[in-house]
Amino acid sequence: MPNYRYQVRTNSGQVQSGVIAADNATTAAAILRNQGAHVLALSAQAGALDGTSLSEKFRELNAGKPSQKHVLDFTTQLAVMVRAGINLRAALDGIGEQTTHVGFKKVVQQLKQDVEGGKQFSEAIAKHPKLFNPLYVNMVRASEMSGSFSKMLDRIAAYIGQQLETRKMVIGAAIYPAIIGGLAVCVTVFLLTFVLPKFASVFAGKEQILPWATKFLLATSKFMVENWYILIGAAAAAFGSLYAFCKTELGSFWVDRLKLGIPIIRSMFRSLYISRSLQTMGQLINAGVPMLDTIAITGDISGNQIFKGLWRKVHASVKQGKKITQPLQQNDILPRAVVQMISAGEESGKLGEVLDEIAIYYAKQLKDNIKAVTGMIEPIMILMMGTVVGFIAMAIILPIFKMSQIVK
Repeated sequence: MPNYRYQVRTNSGQVQSGVIAADNATTAAAILRNQGAHVLALSAQAGALDGTSLSEKFRELNAGKPSQKHVLDFTTQLAVMVRAGINLRAALDGIGEQTTHVGFKKVVQQLKQDVEGGKQFSEAIAKHPKLFNPLYVNMVRASEMSGSFSKMLDRIAAYIGQQLETRKMVIGAAIYPAIIGGLAVCVTVFLLTFVLPKFASVFAGKEQILPWATKFLLATSKFMVENWYILIGAAAAAFGSLYAFCKTELGSFWVDRLKLGIPIIRSMFRSLYISRSLQTMGQLINAGVPMLDTIAITGDISGNQIFKGLWRKVHASVKQGKKITQPLQQNDILPRAVVQMISAGEESGKLGEVLDEIAIYYAKQLKDNIKAVTGMIEPIMILMMGTVVGFIAMAIILPIFKMSQIVK
């Protein structure tokens, strides 16, 4: 039987804490209430949440970490159940029983325990920042104050669904170039390490008639065959160093800067970050979240260091009592037309509606940009692959033709 650590307030007003054994959190809370105490907090002791067995731990590892798809399904189900009149505790209990993902099931059970312990739902989800971001928490908190919980959950679910769809489109646009690029590298390595060495004996002693391209490729092939282990180690070290650098603040800044600077892809990423930022800001404003909190959350969720810096400037400006558009006009990250529409929304008091409309427009533009980028990258990658393979093929064939002419 698992143990639960509790904190209660007695009838005399004293706060007491201790450990109680019970079949589940609901039973533990009921036992404490029957003793005349008001439950302030109730949580399972480490390793005692559900008596997790070794097989359950293996299932949890194989299932992987909970994702935003699980959060979307959870939010949608919770919105339906709350709208149907089911209280929050019963809704969380029902969702927890139906959840098949072991990791997310534990999260839902923890949420239920926190709610039963007297915490607000926004406080409970704030303990899981990797799944429930600040936007989610603040929108839920605003709904708890306004009494529009189910409607807010629907809005959050729509937002998460849109973000997942956008991410899917961007990843889909990158898959094809990655496959073609990887295939080009594999074909090149195969030709240099398996095909060219077979021709080395044919060209031996005839170096004076070989063109420079053939000499270069033969030397490269010999080096790769003799030092393949060094090359693999150097490539692994280079990729590892690059990956580690990109994880740093400076590396992340330069990667984000490249996304907005490379001609072929900058329009796609610009539409992505504008759509994400303005949709986030619009949702928070419509939910009634304070403006300073809205701007801070927008910067954190924008997904790009350049845009994050822009929203920090906006936050500092608004904190001084200035308008949102003042720092936006001094920066060329957002198009002038967008800044003008934001200014109009700010003047008319309909900023949230204006931001939603702009976000919808740029979401459509993002789809068009993804199609355009995919359409441009496809022939470029094929041309590059054909050029590399053609260069290697000609470097092999030309000497053979030249040797046959000398023999004749």
